[in-house]
Amino acid sequence: MTSFLAHYGVIAVFVLMAIDAVLPAFSELVMVYGGALASGALASQLDVFGSHQTGTSAYLAIALAGTLGYLAGSIGGWALGWYGGHPFIERYGRRLHLGPDRVARAERWFTRFGSWAVLIGRVTPVARSFISIPAGLFRAPLGSYTVLTAIGSAAWAFALAGAGWGLGSQWERFDHAFKYVEVAVVVGIVVWVTYLVVRKRRSITMS
Repeated sequence: MTSFLAHYGVIAVFVLMAIDAVLPAFSELVMVYGGALASGALASQLDVFGSHQTGTSAYLAIALAGTLGYLAGSIGGWALGWYGGHPFIERYGRRLHLGPDRVARAERWFTRFGSWAVLIGRVTPVARSFISIPAGLFRAPLGSYTVLTAIGSAAWAFALAGAGWGLGSQWERFDHAFKYVEVAVVVGIVVWVTYLVVRKRRSITMS
């Protein structure tokens, strides 16, 4: 993913953030690495539509690409929920990590916070990727949804790109440490799946 970013710059950021608006795509790492590229501290420079740049203009380009990419993906996700409705969720929800339990939590979220659920969700790690489709499903007005998503996405993108800028030459150390996070996540998934399998077998045996 970082190689993709290094080669395609702001276009890669736009695409990856658009995906992250519907499915988790490591938006944190995308924006932090983009900010590090923009700082000029790495061997690679940021590609801005064919022009390699560093400095303030590169930082603004990466942050805006992240904001607009996430906004575009969010509107697409909203449209899936709005026009697809519950039949779409029932058929494809699990593939999009929107099983019945998560949809029910999203409904409670929107019932409790109304339109503000969008802004709160956009600045909440992980949960931010599961707001778009439910927002359309539960009929969040497109106008307020777009405005609140833009605000939340801009805050997220500019802050993380700024963090990457600050990391700069320390990127290699950060990237090395992040690999341990990835290993921990994989181990956690394996443990969880094992637990589910064992519980399922026990329920079959008891029945």
